[in-house]
Amino acid sequence: MSWKVVADSGCDLKNIENLAPNTSFERVPLTLQIGNEIFVDDEGLDIPKMMETMYQTSAAASSSCPSPDAFLQAYRGADHVIAITITGTLSGSHNSARLAVEMLKEENPSIKVHLIDSLSAGGEIDLLVMEINRLIASGLSFEEVVDKITAYQEKTKLLFVLAKVDNLVKNGRLSKLVGAVVGLLNIRMVGEASQEGRLELLQKSRGQKKAILASLEEMVKAGYKGGKVVIAHSNNEKICQQLSEKILTQFPQAEISYHATSGLCSFYAEDGGILMGYEI
Repeated sequence: MSWKVVADSGCDLKNIENLAPNTSFERVPLTLQIGNEIFVDDEGLDIPKMMETMYQTSAAASSSCPSPDAFLQAYRGADHVIAITITGTLSGSHNSARLAVEMLKEENPSIKVHLIDSLSAGGEIDLLVMEINRLIASGLSFEEVVDKITAYQEKTKLLFVLAKVDNLVKNGRLSKLVGAVVGLLNIRMVGEASQEGRLELLQKSRGQKKAILASLEEMVKAGYKGGKVVIAHSNNEKICQQLSEKILTQFPQAEISYHATSGLCSFYAEDGGILMGYEI
Protein backbone atom coordinates (compact mmCIF):
# COMPACT_ATOMS: atom_id res chain seq x y z
CA MET A 1 0.00 0.00 0.00
CA SER A 2 1.55 3.33 -1.07
CA TRP A 3 0.58 6.86 -0.08
CA LYS A 4 1.07 10.32 -1.54
CA VAL A 5 0.65 13.61 0.27
CA VAL A 6 0.16 16.42 -2.25
CA ALA A 7 0.05 20.14 -1.46
CA ASP A 8 0.15 23.30 -3.53
CA SER A 9 2.68 25.98 -2.67
CA GLY A 10 0.33 27.49 -0.10
CA CYS A 11 2.30 24.94 1.96
CA ASP A 12 5.75 26.21 2.92
CA LEU A 13 7.30 22.77 3.47
CA LYS A 14 9.70 21.62 0.75
CA ASN A 15 9.88 18.18 2.36
CA ILE A 16 8.42 16.39 5.37
CA GLU A 17 10.68 15.39 8.24
CA ASN A 18 10.38 11.69 9.20
CA LEU A 19 8.24 10.93 6.15
CA ALA A 20 5.92 7.96 6.80
CA PRO A 21 6.91 4.59 5.30
CA ASN A 22 5.76 3.96 1.69
CA THR A 23 4.81 7.63 1.44
CA SER A 24 5.94 10.41 -0.90
CA PHE A 25 5.35 14.14 -0.69
CA GLU A 26 4.81 16.33 -3.73
CA ARG A 27 4.28 20.08 -3.94
CA VAL A 28 2.48 21.64 -6.92
CA PRO A 29 3.68 25.23 -7.50
CA LEU A 30 1.60 28.30 -8.18
CA THR A 31 3.11 31.05 -10.32
CA LEU A 32 3.44 34.73 -9.45
CA GLN A 33 3.41 37.52 -11.99
CA ILE A 34 5.08 40.79 -11.03
CA GLY A 35 5.04 43.29 -13.88
CA ASN A 36 6.34 41.38 -16.89
CA GLU A 37 8.19 38.76 -14.84
CA ILE A 38 6.90 35.29 -14.00
CA PHE A 39 8.10 33.47 -10.87
CA VAL A 40 7.35 29.75 -10.41
CA ASP A 41 6.98 28.86 -6.72
CA ASP A 42 9.10 25.72 -6.80
CA GLU A 43 12.31 24.75 -5.01
CA GLY A 44 14.39 26.83 -7.41
CA LEU A 45 12.59 30.12 -6.70
CA ASP A 46 14.83 32.96 -5.52
CA ILE A 47 12.37 34.45 -3.03
CA PRO A 48 14.50 37.48 -2.03
CA LYS A 49 14.82 38.41 -5.72
CA MET A 50 11.07 37.97 -6.22
CA MET A 51 10.29 40.20 -3.22
CA GLU A 52 12.80 42.83 -4.38
CA THR A 53 11.15 42.86 -7.81
CA MET A 54 7.72 43.20 -6.20
CA TYR A 55 8.74 46.22 -4.14
CA GLN A 56 10.52 47.88 -7.06
CA THR A 57 7.48 47.85 -9.34
CA SER A 58 4.35 49.93 -8.93
CA ALA A 59 2.26 47.46 -10.94
CA ALA A 60 -0.15 45.10 -9.18
CA ALA A 61 1.19 41.58 -8.74
CA SER A 62 -0.94 38.47 -9.12
CA SER A 63 -0.81 34.72 -8.59
CA SER A 64 -1.91 31.97 -10.99
CA CYS A 65 -3.06 28.56 -9.88
CA PRO A 66 -1.65 25.27 -11.20
CA SER A 67 -3.52 23.52 -14.01
CA PRO A 68 -5.64 20.43 -13.28
CA ASP A 69 -3.05 18.44 -15.26
CA ALA A 70 -0.28 19.59 -12.91
CA PHE A 71 -2.24 18.18 -9.96
CA LEU A 72 -3.06 15.00 -11.90
CA GLN A 73 0.63 14.38 -12.55
CA ALA A 74 1.32 14.85 -8.83
CA TYR A 75 -1.49 12.47 -7.78
CA ARG A 76 -0.26 9.58 -9.92
CA GLY A 77 1.91 6.80 -8.57
CA ALA A 78 0.23 5.83 -5.30
CA ASP A 79 -2.75 3.78 -4.07
CA HIS A 80 -3.88 6.41 -1.57
CA VAL A 81 -3.69 10.17 -2.09
CA ILE A 82 -4.36 12.97 0.41
CA ALA A 83 -4.19 16.44 -1.14
CA ILE A 84 -4.51 19.91 0.38
CA THR A 85 -4.64 23.40 -1.12
CA ILE A 86 -4.57 27.05 -0.12
CA THR A 87 -8.02 28.44 0.70
CA GLY A 88 -10.34 28.49 -2.26
CA THR A 89 -11.30 32.11 -1.46
CA LEU A 90 -7.80 33.34 -2.41
CA SER A 91 -7.00 31.11 -5.36
CA GLY A 92 -8.45 28.81 -8.00
CA SER A 93 -5.93 26.17 -6.93
CA HIS A 94 -8.52 24.15 -5.03
CA ASN A 95 -10.80 24.02 -8.05
CA SER A 96 -7.93 22.78 -10.25
CA ALA A 97 -7.11 20.15 -7.65
CA ARG A 98 -10.78 19.06 -7.55
CA LEU A 99 -10.95 18.69 -11.34
CA ALA A 100 -7.77 16.62 -11.20
CA VAL A 101 -9.40 14.30 -8.65
CA GLU A 102 -12.24 13.63 -11.10
CA MET A 103 -9.72 12.99 -13.91
CA LEU A 104 -7.75 10.62 -11.68
CA LYS A 105 -10.85 8.62 -10.75
CA GLU A 106 -11.77 8.25 -14.41
CA GLU A 107 -8.26 7.02 -15.09
CA ASN A 108 -8.15 4.69 -12.06
CA PRO A 109 -11.56 4.00 -10.43
CA SER A 110 -10.02 1.94 -7.63
CA ILE A 111 -7.74 4.70 -6.32
CA LYS A 112 -8.56 6.33 -2.99
CA VAL A 113 -8.14 10.10 -2.98
CA HIS A 114 -9.22 12.82 -0.56
CA LEU A 115 -8.92 16.57 -1.21
CA ILE A 116 -8.89 19.18 1.56
CA ASP A 117 -9.60 22.89 1.20
CA SER A 118 -7.40 24.19 4.00
CA LEU A 119 -9.48 27.40 4.21
CA SER A 120 -6.09 28.82 5.14
CA ALA A 121 -2.45 29.28 4.09
CA GLY A 122 1.09 29.05 5.41
CA GLY A 123 1.57 27.71 8.93
CA GLU A 124 -1.86 26.11 9.25
CA ILE A 125 -1.40 24.14 6.02
CA ASP A 126 2.07 23.12 7.23
CA LEU A 127 0.53 21.93 10.50
CA LEU A 128 -2.12 19.90 8.62
CA VAL A 129 0.46 18.32 6.29
CA MET A 130 2.59 17.28 9.28
CA GLU A 131 -0.46 15.73 10.94
CA ILE A 132 -1.45 13.85 7.76
CA ASN A 133 2.04 12.36 7.70
CA ARG A 134 1.81 11.40 11.40
CA LEU A 135 -1.56 9.71 10.87
CA ILE A 136 -0.25 7.71 7.89
CA ALA A 137 2.83 6.68 9.88
CA SER A 138 0.60 5.39 12.69
CA GLY A 139 -0.71 2.67 10.35
CA LEU A 140 -4.32 3.83 10.05
CA SER A 141 -6.53 2.92 7.10
CA PHE A 142 -7.30 5.51 4.41
CA GLU A 143 -10.79 6.10 5.84
CA GLU A 144 -9.41 6.54 9.35
CA VAL A 145 -6.81 9.05 8.17
CA VAL A 146 -9.54 11.04 6.39
CA ASP A 147 -11.81 11.00 9.45
CA LYS A 148 -9.05 12.05 11.83
CA ILE A 149 -7.59 14.82 9.67
CA THR A 150 -11.11 16.21 9.14
CA ALA A 151 -11.62 16.32 12.93
CA TYR A 152 -8.12 17.75 13.45
CA GLN A 153 -8.73 20.60 10.98
CA GLU A 154 -11.64 21.73 13.18
CA LYS A 155 -9.08 22.27 15.96
CA THR A 156 -6.52 24.33 14.06
CA LYS A 157 -6.40 28.04 13.23
CA LEU A 158 -4.30 30.56 11.33
CA LEU A 159 -3.11 33.84 12.79
CA PHE A 160 -1.18 36.36 10.70
CA VAL A 161 0.91 39.43 11.49
CA LEU A 162 1.70 41.81 8.60
CA ALA A 163 4.44 44.42 8.85
CA LYS A 164 3.92 45.62 5.26
CA VAL A 165 0.78 45.93 3.15
CA ASP A 166 2.19 47.27 -0.15
CA ASN A 167 0.79 44.33 -2.09
CA LEU A 168 -2.69 44.72 -0.61
CA VAL A 169 -2.66 48.41 -1.55
CA LYS A 170 -1.45 47.73 -5.12
CA ASN A 171 -4.20 45.14 -5.57
CA GLY A 172 -6.88 47.48 -4.25
CA ARG A 173 -7.61 45.47 -1.09
CA LEU A 174 -6.49 48.30 1.20
CA SER A 175 -6.56 52.05 0.64
CA LYS A 176 -3.34 53.97 -0.01
CA LEU A 177 -4.06 55.97 3.15
CA VAL A 178 -4.17 52.83 5.33
CA GLY A 179 -0.99 51.58 3.62
CA ALA A 180 0.79 54.87 4.36
CA VAL A 181 -0.30 54.79 8.01
CA VAL A 182 0.96 51.22 8.44
CA GLY A 183 4.37 52.23 7.04
CA LEU A 184 4.79 55.57 8.82
CA LEU A 185 3.51 54.53 12.26
CA ASN A 186 5.15 51.09 12.38
CA ILE A 187 1.73 49.43 12.58
CA ARG A 188 1.36 45.65 12.54
CA MET A 189 -1.87 44.14 11.25
CA VAL A 190 -2.88 41.10 13.35
CA GLY A 191 -5.62 38.89 11.94
CA GLU A 192 -6.88 35.37 11.30
CA ALA A 193 -8.38 33.12 8.67
CA SER A 194 -12.15 32.98 9.12
CA GLN A 195 -14.19 29.77 9.02
CA GLU A 196 -14.94 30.62 5.38
CA GLY A 197 -11.23 30.93 4.57
CA ARG A 198 -11.06 34.73 4.32
CA LEU A 199 -8.34 36.80 5.96
CA GLU A 200 -9.88 39.04 8.62
CA LEU A 201 -8.27 41.80 10.68
CA LEU A 202 -8.44 41.46 14.48
CA GLN A 203 -6.11 44.14 15.83
CA LYS A 204 -3.71 46.90 14.77
CA SER A 205 -0.63 47.06 16.98
CA ARG A 206 2.12 49.66 17.00
CA GLY A 207 5.46 47.89 16.81
CA GLN A 208 6.49 44.24 16.87
CA LYS A 209 6.44 43.79 20.67
CA LYS A 210 2.81 44.88 20.92
CA ALA A 211 1.95 42.70 17.91
CA ILE A 212 3.42 39.69 19.71
CA LEU A 213 1.32 40.39 22.80
CA ALA A 214 -1.77 40.86 20.62
CA SER A 215 -1.04 37.57 18.83
CA LEU A 216 -0.83 35.57 22.07
CA GLU A 217 -3.96 37.30 23.35
CA GLU A 218 -5.87 36.31 20.20
CA MET A 219 -4.57 32.73 20.38
CA VAL A 220 -5.76 32.31 23.96
CA LYS A 221 -9.08 33.95 23.12
CA ALA A 222 -9.53 31.41 20.29
CA GLY A 223 -8.90 28.49 22.68
CA TYR A 224 -5.16 27.86 22.56
CA LYS A 225 -4.04 25.69 25.50
CA GLY A 226 -0.45 24.84 24.68
CA GLY A 227 -0.65 22.64 21.58
CA LYS A 228 1.53 22.63 18.48
CA VAL A 229 2.44 25.88 16.77
CA VAL A 230 4.01 26.25 13.32
CA ILE A 231 5.18 29.72 12.29
CA ALA A 232 5.97 30.48 8.65
CA HIS A 233 7.89 33.77 8.48
CA SER A 234 8.86 36.09 5.65
CA ASN A 235 12.40 37.21 6.47
CA ASN A 236 11.69 37.71 10.18
CA GLU A 237 13.16 34.97 12.36
CA LYS A 238 13.33 37.43 15.25
CA ILE A 239 9.54 37.61 15.64
CA CYS A 240 9.43 33.80 15.68
CA GLN A 241 11.94 33.69 18.54
CA GLN A 242 10.17 36.43 20.49
CA LEU A 243 6.72 34.93 19.98
CA SER A 244 8.00 31.46 20.91
CA GLU A 245 9.42 32.83 24.17
CA LYS A 246 6.11 34.49 25.05
CA ILE A 247 4.12 31.35 24.29
CA LEU A 248 6.49 29.09 26.25
CA THR A 249 6.38 31.42 29.27
CA GLN A 250 2.65 30.88 29.51
CA PHE A 251 2.53 27.34 28.04
CA PRO A 252 5.84 25.54 28.80
CA GLN A 253 4.58 22.32 27.18
CA ALA A 254 3.98 23.94 23.78
CA GLU A 255 5.66 22.42 20.69
CA ILE A 256 6.79 25.30 18.47
CA SER A 257 8.61 25.22 15.15
CA TYR A 258 9.26 27.86 12.51
CA HIS A 259 10.58 28.12 8.98
CA ALA A 260 10.61 30.47 5.99
CA THR A 261 7.52 31.11 3.89
CA SER A 262 7.12 29.80 0.36
CA GLY A 263 7.07 32.26 -2.54
CA LEU A 264 3.28 32.39 -2.47
CA CYS A 265 3.09 32.92 1.28
CA SER A 266 5.87 35.54 1.09
CA PHE A 267 3.69 37.26 -1.52
CA TYR A 268 0.76 37.35 0.94
CA ALA A 269 2.66 37.87 4.23
CA GLU A 270 5.11 40.39 2.70
CA ASP A 271 8.48 41.25 4.20
CA GLY A 272 8.51 40.79 7.98
CA GLY A 273 5.13 39.04 8.15
CA ILE A 274 4.15 35.67 9.60
CA LEU A 275 1.42 33.11 8.87
CA MET A 276 1.12 30.98 12.02
CA GLY A 277 -0.84 27.76 12.41
CA TYR A 278 -1.77 26.51 15.88
CA GLU A 279 -3.91 23.90 17.63
CA ILE A 280 -6.85 24.86 19.82
